[in-house]
Amino acid sequence: MRDLGVGFGYLMKGQRWVGRHGRWFGFGLLPGLVTLVLYAAALVGLAYGADDFTAWATPFADDWSSPWQGLVRGTLTAFVFGFGLFLAVITFTAVTLLIGQPFYESLSEHVDRAEGGDVPESGLPLWRELWISARDSLRVVLRVAMYGVVLFALGFIPVIGQTVIPVIGFCVSGFFLAEELTAVALQRRGIELKDRLALLRGRRLMTLGFGVPLVVAFLVPVVAVFLMPGAVAGATLMARDLVAPEPAPDDRAPAPYTFDKG
Repeated sequence: MRDLGVGFGYLMKGQRWVGRHGRWFGFGLLPGLVTLVLYAAALVGLAYGADDFTAWATPFADDWSSPWQGLVRGTLTAFVFGFGLFLAVITFTAVTLLIGQPFYESLSEHVDRAEGGDVPESGLPLWRELWISARDSLRVVLRVAMYGVVLFALGFIPVIGQTVIPVIGFCVSGFFLAEELTAVALQRRGIELKDRLALLRGRRLMTLGFGVPLVVAFLVPVVAVFLMPGAVAGATLMARDLVAPEPAPDDRAPAPYTFDKG
C-alpha cells in the first residue's frame, strides 16, 4: 500500500514544481485552454442539435400522441447529450496532450534538465511525434472504451454494480490516464506503448496513486486545465524513477537502463 502514497506524492511534487516555475505553469496552461474552448463549443452545438437529431432518428414516433412522443424523444436526447459528455470526459486528456505535444514536450524536457542527469530526446521530427502520440492515444481510448462497456454492463448487478464497479472504473481510468501522462517523458526515451504499460503494471499501486486522484479532479474539465501542467511535471518525475538505472556492480561499469518492475 505504500506505493499508493508514492504515486500521490509524485502528483503533488509535480504541482509544486510548476508552482515554483510560474512561466512553465502558464506555458502548460495554453493547450488545455484551447481544448476546453473547442469542447465547450462542441457541447453547446450538441445541446442545440440533439433535439433535431433525435427527431430525425425516430420518424416512427411522429404520429405518437402525448406524452409518449415527448418521453421517448426526451429520453433519447438526454442519452445523446450524456454520451457526448462522457466522450468529452474520457478523451479530454488525450486531445489536450495531442494539441499540446510541443508544449508538454518542452515542459517535460525542462523538468528533466532541472532535476539533473540525462535529458533524453526522441530525435524524431514533430509530425512523427504527433503521429505516434495520436496512434497511441487512440489505442488507449479504445482500451478504456472496451473496459467502459464491460463495466457499464456489470453496473446493473444489484449492490455490486453500485459500489464495487464504480471503484474499478475509477481505477481503470486512473491507470490509463497515468499512462497517457507518463508517455510524454517515456516516448522521448524510446519506450513503446506495450513496454510503457508493462512498466506501469509493475508498479500498479503507484500508478493508481498518481492517476486515480487526477481522474476524480478531471471530471471537471476546467480543473483539468489548471492541473495539467503539474500532472505532466509529476508524470515526468515518476517516469524518471521508473527507468532509473540500477546501481552499478562496481565503480568501473555503470549499469544500463532497465525497467523497474517494482
